[in-house]
Amino acid sequence: MSKITTELLLERAVPRSTRLRKIETLNLSKLQLKTGDLDPRLFSRLRHLQKLDLSDNLLDKFPNSLTLPDLRVLNCNNNKLEDVTALKQFPLLEELTYENNVYLTLNDDYKVMFLLQNLRLLNGKDITKLANHVRRVNSRKLTSKARCVTAHWEKFFRDQLPEKYTAEQVKSIKKKFLKSVQTNVVYGPSSLSEFTRWRVKMIAEELLACSLGLELNTDPEPEEKMDESEEESTESPREAAEDMAQVVYVYDPLVTVTPSKRKRNHSKPGSGNKRSKSQTNTEEEAEDVSAEPLHFLQCHSKGNSREDFKTQLWSCVFEPLLDCGARKDPIVSSSRTVATCGGESVCLIDCETGTVLKKYKVATEEFFSVAWTTLTMVISDSRKKSHNILAAAGRRGIVKLIHVAADFCYGEIKAHKKPIATVCFSPTRETHLFTASYDKRIALWDIGIPDCDYNFKASQLLVLEALSIPLRIALVPTCPEQYLLAGCEGGCFAWNIKLDKEQKSRPFEAVFQFADEDGGMTTSHRVDGLAFLNDDVIVSKSSKPGCIYLWSWSRSFDTKGKGCQRTISAVILAELEWSTTDLSYLTLSTCPAKDYVFCGDEKGSVWMYNLSNYSTAWSSAKGKRSERRIPPTQILKWPELRENGEQLSEVLINNVVSDPTFTYLVVLTSVNITAIWKKS
Repeated sequence: MSKITTELLLERAVPRSTRLRKIETLNLSKLQLKTGDLDPRLFSRLRHLQKLDLSDNLLDKFPNSLTLPDLRVLNCNNNKLEDVTALKQFPLLEELTYENNVYLTLNDDYKVMFLLQNLRLLNGKDITKLANHVRRVNSRKLTSKARCVTAHWEKFFRDQLPEKYTAEQVKSIKKKFLKSVQTNVVYGPSSLSEFTRWRVKMIAEELLACSLGLELNTDPEPEEKMDESEEESTESPREAAEDMAQVVYVYDPLVTVTPSKRKRNHSKPGSGNKRSKSQTNTEEEAEDVSAEPLHFLQCHSKGNSREDFKTQLWSCVFEPLLDCGARKDPIVSSSRTVATCGGESVCLIDCETGTVLKKYKVATEEFFSVAWTTLTMVISDSRKKSHNILAAAGRRGIVKLIHVAADFCYGEIKAHKKPIATVCFSPTRETHLFTASYDKRIALWDIGIPDCDYNFKASQLLVLEALSIPLRIALVPTCPEQYLLAGCEGGCFAWNIKLDKEQKSRPFEAVFQFADEDGGMTTSHRVDGLAFLNDDVIVSKSSKPGCIYLWSWSRSFDTKGKGCQRTISAVILAELEWSTTDLSYLTLSTCPAKDYVFCGDEKGSVWMYNLSNYSTAWSSAKGKRSERRIPPTQILKWPELRENGEQLSEVLINNVVSDPTFTYLVVLTSVNITAIWKKS
């Protein structure tokens, strides 16, 4: 039953009333109201309501048909609003406040200024001049934008609509067109990209409805955000509005390359324009993964240059689902949103649509690593809510902490004086962050939990001393609060990280030795790939060409052994056949739920290994080493991508990461291209 009744409305009227139609001022604050509690049938009887206070509730949106024709003042402070477009149903609104709604941004301010022609005060500030300017600029540029939208339809979509079409065909083409036009018709500053995309979508829908006779979408899907926020931006809202006059039309997709896939050897003539299945390059084809290339994105360009094919992309990680948290089942603890970093920017990408949802830039930075955690934050009135926080770090030795839902970098930790190679969060303690630096140290930080004003306190808990630069780090799954492994420039090491010890600065506890090229054993080799395949099996890649090792943590490391800085022989379970290149820093990753290992090479290919047939034998205490190298299950070949008619060459795969269910595969390259594949 709804919390709102006729009796409640009469009681909360100011002053109290005996008739709903006589109420002019209504206070419904602090009632824990949710969107479903706002009954349009009941509110439609408030014909003369002018002032409405809905502050300090739990509203995430407004129903589309509240029917308050005389509403002039609305207070929505301290709610959970995610969208403001439904406010257009209150055309006489003059004063609006929605402060402390964490999901609303500057883009939403511009939306309400455009939608509400009578709005004078927004969050207590007079916006009359700015609002008039926003409307005037949009009105003046409407013609040029409409031409761009029309041109995009004519060039790419009109011919897709047959002479006699079905409703289903119209729906499909319309969906593709609206998505494409929002990406490719660009104008205004990046800080207002969500607002401009929203305006372009409106224009596109009007084009379809008026000029082409296709039905206008009266109940649009939620906007896909594509917000680019630059650190310490000096651009004022007024300057942003003025910059909107600069309209740029981009005909090509967000990527400026056009993929044309290689054919299989058995493909028929004329099939070159169709997407090919991924290819295998092994003597024994265990299975055909049937991964299809979805998107090739060029979204980390320096200065947003379309000519940038030099920016290196280094790290990517899938966002956890808020319902799951970091400590739940990994199979269901990830979304289709991935964070990627390289050059001066960090991007959030929807893997299914290829949309860059958000972009965070620091002009003086080069980002090397990103990591997610989920924090339970106090919003207001002691209410708590889980939010995903992204940590990003790189050349400056500074960790940026980003509250993604709020589009806000709320803090930074000056962790090291030299570049940070990689970061990772503890799976058991959500505020514990490890940073591995070129200063030959790995630091453990407690980043704290920000309050409702984003005040937080970070503290250093531990420093692990290394003999060389740590490149990759991994916490041991069976004891993540006790042991950490690191692949370094000079070997593979293990540290005891248990916090009950008084010693805050610690040397390594063990160094692992492996076979060298001469058949002997060595501890001195570069380990640039390191990950756990399951609770016990470690996958590491060293400077030994053509080889990836799989070895046992439990059989290699005797936790009962005494002494520090022990030299231990890694108990090898198998070797994976890989490229013979001697190039370094082409790292690997694993998908534990599916027993997969991924590693890119110097030719743009992705080597994939399905090890499910081996893992049972390895788990046995007497499991024997595989006598021969295990070939890849499949190799995904780099497609023929062309930029300005010329084929991109010399593509190195720096990193490959799948989501926990192995639905999407994200490939990061040395040529500023993020490739996304989807498993069929």
